[in-house]
Parts: sequence; C-alpha cells; structure tokens
Amino acid sequence: MDRRRIPAVALAALAMAVTTGAAGPSPSPSPTGTPSASPTQSDGTLQILTYRGYAEYGGTSPRANWAGPFERETGCRVARLDTVQTPKEMEDKLAERPYDVISAGPALAGAMIEAKQVQPVDTAKIEGYDDLAERLRDLMTDSGTVYGVPFLWGSHEFLYDSRELDGGDVAKVLAADRVMLKDSPLTLADAALADDAVDRPFELTASQLDEAARRLAGRQDRTYWTNPLDLVKGFATGSVDYAQATPYFRMLLQKAKIPVKAVAARKTTGWVDSWMLGANVTDTDCAYRWLNRMTEADTQRDAAAWLGLAPANTKACKGRATSVCEAYGATKSYRLDRIAFAVRPPGDCRPPEGECTDYAAWTERWRELTK
Repeated sequence: MDRRRIPAVALAALAMAVTTGAAGPSPSPSPTGTPSASPTQSDGTLQILTYRGYAEYGGTSPRANWAGPFERETGCRVARLDTVQTPKEMEDKLAERPYDVISAGPALAGAMIEAKQVQPVDTAKIEGYDDLAERLRDLMTDSGTVYGVPFLWGSHEFLYDSRELDGGDVAKVLAADRVMLKDSPLTLADAALADDAVDRPFELTASQLDEAARRLAGRQDRTYWTNPLDLVKGFATGSVDYAQATPYFRMLLQKAKIPVKAVAARKTTGWVDSWMLGANVTDTDCAYRWLNRMTEADTQRDAAAWLGLAPANTKACKGRATSVCEAYGATKSYRLDRIAFAVRPPGDCRPPEGECTDYAAWTERWRELTK
C-alpha cells in the first residue's frame, strides 16, 4: 500500500484521537460548565492553571470531568479554571495573575521555583505521594525541598515508516531532510544525544550546545510541530520520513495500519508535568485536597487514557490505561532508566570541563534555527 494513499477514514480516526485528548498542549473538548470568578482562595475556592484536558468541567467524555466531582465531594469550589495549549501561553497567563495550583512542565517549573512563584509542598499532606515513581518525585526536589507533585509524563522517540525506510539511528535522522521535530528549545537535547559522549543532554556546555545546534541546522525541508495532529498528517500523507513523537502516537499510527517504528537509541528524552502550589496561597486546605485528588490512581488512570501520557502513579496502569502504560514502559524500571528527563537548563550542572549553558542560550539558539 502506498503510504500516500492512507484511507480517509483512518486519517479521520487519527485526527479524532488526537483532538480528543493527546499529550499536553493538544486540543481537548470544550467544557460544558464554567466556573464562576472569584479573586480569593481563602473562602474555600481554587484558581487553577493547567493544560487543556488536564482538568475540565465536562466535555464529550466524563473522563475529562474532574473539577465537577471534586467540588461535590470536597466542598471546595473551583472559582477559576484557565486552560492553555502551550507552555508559552501558560507563561503569559502567569504573568497576568497568581494561581493557587499550576500544572507545569520542567522548563516552566524551574523558572517558577527560581522566581519564588511557588511554595514548597508538604508531602506529609499528600496521601498517595509514595505511590508516585521515585525517579519522577526526585525531579521536583530542589536542595531537598519538594516543589511539585508529578502527574503525567511522556518520552520522545523518532518514528519512521518501516515500508519506506530501514530506520537507522538518531544521527541518521538528524542528517535527513524530511524530518518533523517538536517546536521546543529542549529538542536540542535530543540532538545532543546523537553524541555518545553526552549522557546528560539537558546539561550542555557551550561547545556541546553548538554541536547539537549544528546537527539541526541547514535542512530546508525540516518542519516543526506544536500540534501532534501535524505529525500524524505527515505520516498519513507521506510528507515526512522521520518525526519526533511519543510512544502514544506510535501506537495510534500503528492502529491506523501505518507501520511506524522507532529508530534505535541508547537513550531518549522525556518530561514530567507536575502540580505546584502557588506562592501566595495562605489557606492551603483546598489546594492540598486538589493535589491529593491528582495523585489518586483512579484520576491518573483516567488522565493517562484520555491524554495519551503515562501516569506518575503506577497503580493507575490498569484497565483503560493499560495500553498507554505499556507503550511508555511505565511499570518497567529499565525503560525509565533509558530516559533523560528534562530539567530547566542548566539544572544541577557540574560538567568536568566548561560551564553549562542556561535556558536563555537554548531559547536563543532555537530561535535562530527555526526563524
């Protein structure tokens, strides 16, 4: 079968799977209910900032409706629920106003800790904290202080259509022209892993960052995605040879009879989205009730199945979340050991020679590559 003639019904099914709950900044159904505005948190209310699909009032699936049941069962009221699609939109929202709880990825989480926009989390108040994978918990600890509660995580791989290509390795991918990459400065870490000498790809010296950028430069046919639907279309229409994606999308494409495989890699990159507690929250009772709800296996099971990301609580890897957990290897420690989870550069960086570059340098280099 010519991959440029994927049946329309298969492409439509893939589009539906993506737009109804895929990986973080993807679109999700419009909520059927709307929280009422309130400027305070001291009266048993919460103001929440998160990605679309991470906390909803409803939509086409009850699996996305966590805010409504939370209110009924706890007596706390979600006074404001702002949802965004991208980390940049989340950063802009934080510049406008404070929030009580925020779900953040590694780059933004590191920035908020540094700027003191969040406060430490008392893990003794989180009933299911010990059920969260230790490797993920450690990522949200700074100098022994916990600043976040892991919720969902993902990892990256480079996919190719096995009917057209023989795979290869990351270096071969980066030397190709028709490649689709995630539009994020942290993608530089994936390029850095093409060098076998790099083991901590988010802690790069200036020369290592230069080399990573060099591997990505000068490819006119290279494209960058912000919505995963673009990479799905790329494989469905045959317009790309390789694409950076998550195991969830490999699973979706294979279900649509597009036989994609992941290229061989000694290590891959990943990220964790965690719930954090706003610095200005004084009455934290409802905030901690929310954090507790987000660590529960049932909540994370629904979230993983709905969003196509792995749960931090491995007890959630049952029922409807089983296939997602299997795709990521969420219950297999050796799979997690092969993932370099993102931190905001330079992280806790002490290279044997040179100094590590900061996130501003990564952002500037990425801007140069994608302009």
